[in-house]
Amino acid sequence: MRKTIKLSLIAASVLALTACNDEAKTEKTEAVAATAQVELNTLEQQQAYAFGSSVGSFLGKDLERRKELGFDVDLKLLLRGLEDSLKGESQYDEVKVNEILTQFEASLQEKQEAQMKAEAEKNIAAGTAYLAENAKKEGVKVTESGLQYKVISLGEGAKPAAEDTVKVHYKGTLLDGTEFDSSYARNEPATFPLNRVILGWTEGLQLMPVGSKFEFTIPSDLAYGPSNKGPIPANSTLIFEVELLAIESDDAAAE
Repeated sequence: MRKTIKLSLIAASVLALTACNDEAKTEKTEAVAATAQVELNTLEQQQAYAFGSSVGSFLGKDLERRKELGFDVDLKLLLRGLEDSLKGESQYDEVKVNEILTQFEASLQEKQEAQMKAEAEKNIAAGTAYLAENAKKEGVKVTESGLQYKVISLGEGAKPAAEDTVKVHYKGTLLDGTEFDSSYARNEPATFPLNRVILGWTEGLQLMPVGSKFEFTIPSDLAYGPSNKGPIPANSTLIFEVELLAIESDDAAAE
């Protein structure tokens, strides 16, 4: 059962990718013609088509990712394997299929890990170079930990302690300018205990009087280090623009 489902899903994603494959122009034309003739009048027809479309879209992206890692699937053989399996004429039994697919997944993981390691090393080098140049800029100060900050505007309020809960507006970007998070974009300030965020924030916000706006350049070891965090690649040096709005009272923080 698992074998049939797995092969069927892969085949569906290949069909979704046909339009992007230069070697499948004929198949693309035929697929377009076939789609035009599909009847989607009944609820059952619509459900079946929607299911296939959803599966194809999701797994099509997965096969694209695999292709980027150097794994290019022979479409004709893949579809032949599906057809033979549905007819009960597969040249491989379930044990052999699982063995081959397990080896494939191991190779994929190995390439992914190598790619991530290379990217992480690249990010370390880029961060080191950026920090060295940024430290020379007018107004940029460097703390003992390596945190870099620049005062955009200086408020007159109190400075928070590490145990305080703060309310801030902020924008975070990678070195190439890619914005990965922003309370401004959400139009809603963020409130959090200062000792439960990345080290660069814990240290940096304690330098800010309420009402201030600072720019922080945070080395990777004061950010997320070697971990990938969604849109933030491993070992990324991060740039934050932070506006300290308030130090929350215990009651407000609890609320």
